[in-house]
Amino acid sequence: MKVAITYIVLICAATLLSAQSKVNRFLEPSDTLNVSRRNAVLISEVSLASAALIGLDRLWYADYPRSKFKTINDSGEWLQMDKLGHVFTSYQFGRLTANTLSWSGVSRKQQLVYGTTLGLGFLTAVEVMDGFSAEWGFSWYDMAANALGSGLFVGQELLWEEQRILLKYSFHQTRFAKQRPDKLGNGLAEELLKDYNGQTYWLSANMNSFLKTDYLPDWLNLAFGYGADGMLTGETNDPLYLNQDRIRQYYLSLDIDLSRIKTKSHLLKTIFDILNVIKVPFPALELNSKGRLKMHYIYY
Repeated sequence: MKVAITYIVLICAATLLSAQSKVNRFLEPSDTLNVSRRNAVLISEVSLASAALIGLDRLWYADYPRSKFKTINDSGEWLQMDKLGHVFTSYQFGRLTANTLSWSGVSRKQQLVYGTTLGLGFLTAVEVMDGFSAEWGFSWYDMAANALGSGLFVGQELLWEEQRILLKYSFHQTRFAKQRPDKLGNGLAEELLKDYNGQTYWLSANMNSFLKTDYLPDWLNLAFGYGADGMLTGETNDPLYLNQDRIRQYYLSLDIDLSRIKTKSHLLKTIFDILNVIKVPFPALELNSKGRLKMHYIYY
């Protein structure tokens, strides 16, 4: 019996190792242009973007009246947290698209062109849909934020040929969502996107990329965060605005650049690349717009 169990365990282990090896070979980037891979990536991303736009139109915008195309000035809303969301989305869209195209052997220049074109194209389409909705409107400030996010990615590639400064995201649930679930989200999945009080956006800079030391780990980053608190509305003309104690929050913390962790496994590299959008929890020092200093033993 023991021999049989041992045999089965060994067979299972060999099967898993074989499967992992096949996945690892599949995920290994191509040294030269692989046309079938490139076409598969582009078709998949265009299809996913199209499906997302159709889904937004049916599941989101359909609940609100349509209107003639209009523009709005929303530069003062949500203490600019929504604008940072646009910067973050545009940056990550460009970064992840370029990294995926790298797998197919596409040149660095084409990675940048395809990545920024697809990212800005998708976000522009969403903004146009906002313009035809009575609830929202086309915002040039949102478009500027989209361009800034793409510029942060492309600029670093052109200047350093690497991403020394990452744009990351972290989130914690707050009490404000329960007060206005229709506006700030009902449940964790919605709050992740809607509750700006719980969101923090980080510029995570790799220290060794700048300092070139032998004593700091290559994956260790210094992170500068921005968040806001006390917001029940975005609009300053809302009656609820009078009861808000809105503050800006600035953070200093450490972080880990997962893409710089050395591993021969392309599967792990892919997982690390996807997870690298999230700021790793660490102790953090907070300074808010009221001049108060606070230490967080762990912040996320």
